[in-house]
Amino acid sequence: MSESETAFQRFFEQHHADLSRLAYLLTGETGAADDLAADAFVEVWRHWTRVSAADSPLAYARGIVANLARHWIKKQSKERLGLRGLSLLRRPGEADTTAVLDVRVALRRLPQRRRECVVLRYAFDVPEREVADILGISVGAVKSQTFRGAAQLSEYLQDLPVATGGGPRAR
Repeated sequence: MSESETAFQRFFEQHHADLSRLAYLLTGETGAADDLAADAFVEVWRHWTRVSAADSPLAYARGIVANLARHWIKKQSKERLGLRGLSLLRRPGEADTTAVLDVRVALRRLPQRRRECVVLRYAFDVPEREVADILGISVGAVKSQTFRGAAQLSEYLQDLPVATGGGPRAR
C-alpha cells in the first residue's frame, strides 16, 4: 500500500464515525447518513492530494458531507418528510430518551442552514471560522444562524409535546 493510501485509510478510520454522525444529524436518516458519509469519502479519495494538503482535511470532508446532505434533503418529497415517524429517528444501539427524541424533532424543524450551523457548532464543537469555511458562508452568517437556530430550538422544545405521547408540557 502506498503512503497516500495509508494516510487516507488512517483518515477514514479516524473520521468515518463523526462524518456519519454529522450526516445523520443533518438528515435525520440513519441509512442516508451512512450513504452520505461513504459518498463523502469517495470524493475525499478522488481529491486526496488536495484534501491532504488542506489546512484542515476534516473541515474539507465536513463541507462535502454538508453539501451532500443539503442535496439529499432537497430531493426528498414533502410527503416523505411528513411521514417519517419517531421510530425512524433512532440510531441502532442508542438509548432514546424523551429529551433526545424531542431535540431530534426540533432539529428537523429548523431551516437547513440553521440546522447545519447549530449541529456543527454544538454537536461537533467546530469553531465559527471553520463552520464558515465548511458551509461557504461568512463568520457573521454562522453567528447569526447559530444564534437564531438555538433560539428556535429553545422555542420548539418548550412547545413540543412529550415524545412518548403525552400532551404539551406545562411551562
